[in-house]
Amino acid sequence: MAKEKKKTELKISGMTCSMCSSTIEKSLASLPGVQKAQVNLGNELASVEYDPAQVKLTDLEKAVKDVGYGTINEKVILRIGGMTCVMCEKTITEALSQLDGVVSVSVNLSTEKTTVMYNPRMVGLADMKKAVEDAGYQYLGVEGEENLANKVREKDLREKRLRIYIGFLVGIPLMILMYVHPYLSMELVSYISLILSTPAFLYISFPIFRAGYHALRNKSLTMDVMYSMGIGVAFSASVLGTFEVVLTREFLFYETAVLLAAFLMLGRYLEAKAKGKTSDAIKKLAGLQVKHAIVIRDGQEIEVAIEDVIVDDVMLVKPGGKVPVDGVVIQGESYVDESMVTGESLPVVKNQGHNVIGGTLNTNSVLQVKATKIGKDTLLAQIIRLVEEAQGSRPPVQRIADTAVSYFIPVVLTIALLSFLIWYFILGNTLLFSLSTLISILVIACPCALGLATPTAVTVGIGRGAELGILIKNGEALEVSEKITTIIFDKTGTLTKGKPEVTDIVGITMNETVVLEKAASVEKNSLHPLAEAIVKKADAQGLFIHDTSGFDTFAGKGVQGMVDGTLVLIGNRLLFREKNILVSSETEEMLLKLETKGKSVMLVAFDSQLVGLIALADVVKETTPSAMKQFKDLGLKLVMITGDNARTAQAIAQQIGIEVVRAEVLPQDKAKEVKKLQDAGEVVAFVGDGINDAPALAQADVGVAIGSGTDIAIESGEIVLVKSDLLDCVAAVQLSRKVMSRIKQNLFWAFAYNSALIPVAAGVLYRFGILFRPEFAGLAMALSSVTVISLSLMLKNYVPPAREVKQHGNRPDL
Repeated sequence: MAKEKKKTELKISGMTCSMCSSTIEKSLASLPGVQKAQVNLGNELASVEYDPAQVKLTDLEKAVKDVGYGTINEKVILRIGGMTCVMCEKTITEALSQLDGVVSVSVNLSTEKTTVMYNPRMVGLADMKKAVEDAGYQYLGVEGEENLANKVREKDLREKRLRIYIGFLVGIPLMILMYVHPYLSMELVSYISLILSTPAFLYISFPIFRAGYHALRNKSLTMDVMYSMGIGVAFSASVLGTFEVVLTREFLFYETAVLLAAFLMLGRYLEAKAKGKTSDAIKKLAGLQVKHAIVIRDGQEIEVAIEDVIVDDVMLVKPGGKVPVDGVVIQGESYVDESMVTGESLPVVKNQGHNVIGGTLNTNSVLQVKATKIGKDTLLAQIIRLVEEAQGSRPPVQRIADTAVSYFIPVVLTIALLSFLIWYFILGNTLLFSLSTLISILVIACPCALGLATPTAVTVGIGRGAELGILIKNGEALEVSEKITTIIFDKTGTLTKGKPEVTDIVGITMNETVVLEKAASVEKNSLHPLAEAIVKKADAQGLFIHDTSGFDTFAGKGVQGMVDGTLVLIGNRLLFREKNILVSSETEEMLLKLETKGKSVMLVAFDSQLVGLIALADVVKETTPSAMKQFKDLGLKLVMITGDNARTAQAIAQQIGIEVVRAEVLPQDKAKEVKKLQDAGEVVAFVGDGINDAPALAQADVGVAIGSGTDIAIESGEIVLVKSDLLDCVAAVQLSRKVMSRIKQNLFWAFAYNSALIPVAAGVLYRFGILFRPEFAGLAMALSSVTVISLSLMLKNYVPPAREVKQHGNRPDL
């Protein structure tokens, strides 16, 4: 029998020459089951023929990655309808994972979205749609197709409402009929109940039976299987009792079966409504996106679709209108409300040269804005993408629930069966009573609350963060943020404004003007904030900036260059020591005086001779002292890290209330300082502006990148602050703690509910006269999930205490 053979193509990244393609071919060919591997350097595709029984797509990708290259897959977010419990997540994951070409699947029950990484050359959306529908769920389209998803969701809610109404309209009269039956013959009651209940029961319970059938067909045990068993046993026993086949007319559960199905549907209806609200933050952000823009082309104002706006287009933004895309103001002055993106409550004045964010509201005057970022590159698009990905992630605490759920249904089925056997065969109770306990256990058990406890809180919490200008990139960052013990702050641009100004110029053996002129001529080649300040000072004094040759930098120490035949060196003590340039004791005294005032001092040398000093000061942000106080109130240790000398660093640290300082640390050594604290047992957060901070942000347990407007460092850190304000950093920690606290509350209630009510349904309190009627067990089940979701939804209105301080003024003495 010939072996099955499959062929696929992998998109490869990182190839630069024919040796690269040869290396990948060898790695792929070495796998057992690979019959042929051919790599085309030109189109960067690897064609592989393989035996799927011996090797999988993930093995092929690993072989490529193991030799130092990457594979490029596509990602799609699917909207799925009909998910009701964690076992549904598992069913959909398995259904999609079985498709050839699907690399990974991540299902989020609370947002009803599934993120799929796939090879588009092997599998397409049509295949995914079929797999989802074959598994018994609704394919609602791809993320972004809001209209389709909303229409399907509204239709589903309408159908659920109708089923609930019918359930109660039929179930309540049936219950009354069962209580008045002493005045009627049991035979008549049973036939009336059968006629009334059958069409209602079949209509109400059809979605439950259908979902249970699909689950069994896919060899999966879901809650729908258990609910189908519970309501199916109740109704079947009633029919058998009506016709007195095996059972007597004592076994009439018609009202129980109908009300039970109605309560199950009520639970799903409330859950669907509540789950829809967990993604309100994303919907609000998406609603900010502008559909049209007025652009000025050839002197004419014309309205165009937002897709037709291009970079460098000049847009006209009228009062009351939204800024279409990110840009820079070139004419006009107005107050712009950025609260919906940055969380900043007060409108911000914008005039020529200021950056504006797409989606923000122009309040009182006309602005002309030149477009700088469009489409997926705008801040709003980045935020929406980041938040969607984050909401689909899971913090490690979710593993507790996942583990519990994996054992839940088999354990509950065992308890239900044992309860029936013990009550009937061992304790000798009636078949009616034993059957009632069996049904009650099947319908009261609910892992849905466990499955929803974490994702709903993460979804709402991350969405709330986005509304506050705090972008949390994944659920793990939430959990780690709660455990932080130490926070390290980069000084420049984080604790300070990052815009230093020259305060003193000291000529030692040379005129001050010459020192500044030649230093500025060299520094104009650097983008460092200190360099920009020196150039700005020279411009302000009207000095001539010379051309420079041989420009060189010494990371974290200084720069040098040739100006009119003179080798000009500008840097710190460490650089001058390395270059063996003598610094006299008198100069050291001048340095000490300047540094104790919190100023950074640059030494200037011409042809290896010290000729002068340039002192610069960076202003501490207004909110920094208040933020440091609040961090201390949270019980966190604070550390400042800087390339400045110890005296300058200590002066600034004392000003803002930080005791521990790591001074004269080179950019490349910041990560080592983080590692030292981690080795000492600290859980470390690093807060920086993303400039020279990437290794430290990556090394820290949580990296917090603070940004300014549209320049947020999305790639840096697990938490990104849209505004460059440390009170938002305090708010991020407070929000993380609140979300984790809510997750723990949710898990507690979910575990407590099942731990307390399953034994009651099994009859352990029967001797005290307490027993659940099956229909009330169904109501309790419905309320458990709704309780957990409602607790999560309360996060929508959470205001971190730090934001309250911000709203009531930023006085440093707070």
